[in-house]
Amino acid sequence: MRFQPTVFGQLMQAVSRTVFRAAVTGRAKWGLTDWGHLVALVAAQLGAVQSLRDLVRLLEHNRAALAHLGVAKVRRATLADANATRSPAPFEAVAAQLSATIRRLAPGLGREALRLIDATRIHAGKTVRHWALDGAVKLHVVFDPLTRRTTCFAVTPARINDITVAKALPIEPGATYVFDLGYYAFAFWASLAEAGCRFVTRLKSNTPVQVIRTCPVPQDACDILEDRIVRLPERLTSTRRNPYAASVRLVTVRISTGRLLTLVTNDIDAPATEIAELYKARWEIELFFKWIKQNLRLKHFLGSSRNAITLQILAALIAFLLVRIAQLRNQSSLAAQAAYRLISTTFFHRRPLFSLMHPPPEHEPIQAQQLALAIHHA
Repeated sequence: MRFQPTVFGQLMQAVSRTVFRAAVTGRAKWGLTDWGHLVALVAAQLGAVQSLRDLVRLLEHNRAALAHLGVAKVRRATLADANATRSPAPFEAVAAQLSATIRRLAPGLGREALRLIDATRIHAGKTVRHWALDGAVKLHVVFDPLTRRTTCFAVTPARINDITVAKALPIEPGATYVFDLGYYAFAFWASLAEAGCRFVTRLKSNTPVQVIRTCPVPQDACDILEDRIVRLPERLTSTRRNPYAASVRLVTVRISTGRLLTLVTNDIDAPATEIAELYKARWEIELFFKWIKQNLRLKHFLGSSRNAITLQILAALIAFLLVRIAQLRNQSSLAAQAAYRLISTTFFHRRPLFSLMHPPPEHEPIQAQQLALAIHHA
């Protein structure tokens, strides 16, 4: 009889062991290997466990399935020590490799690169206040809404400014970046423009501008109220010049709630409606944050150190990327929410992943067969 790996085993096949081993530093660990550590934390996210004790029980109950993944018995103390001390570099390498895999598989390949930048607060509780004063951390993400994947990420204490992290993230030349007022820094805009990138964000109402010219607004664009080419202030303070000297474009739009937004972009030529649509796409990253918080349950953490919190958030991102790859490789029409729920409830079951991602209709038509009676006349 042909061996059937578990759903979890099939998901983990997307992880390159070569990439993972290349990112591991130091000597090989006994007991809980670096690979076993990764497998355990990803299983914790898919299984929605709420404590180390629950995770160890889950792994112990499925030791036979984990043996085929090269994972031996996991002890609670060893796992706690690994969460506190081991480098997140292998987890980061795996997340980057999975993101690149999605880029190759997704139908959005070849389209203009669109990148959404944002951050979200994650409340980690009182136990982390020795390094995060308000008991919260921030997950900073660069998100590709066309292929639905993260391209860059960072975990910091909640009080770290968003723009501080954004300036340290790599910039993709030629991409379009969309972000909100948390990244209102002319030096950051200048670095994007220097890399040949287009950006779309909002203008602060107290920013003085010099109008160069006013552009006509298409009659059929009822939500576009104004389109202007302006120059930003030359100086930030009496001793600091503005590093962004080029002209920018202001597009004033009315959103569905009736509120007016003034968008600023370095794209002088695109239609105003395109600029408005680009900023509207920023909602996709909000939906991503909502998805990972609700489904991957980033509320119960398995450790209190900064390293443990970072590892668990990285494991959550890896779990998200694995579900996304399962959708793409199996050409499933399931939404991410439905795909995750199916996987999370069956991930230690031995069944083909393809059949799981293509469930039968909820209400299959039942063919009623009439009973044929043969009547014989004497």
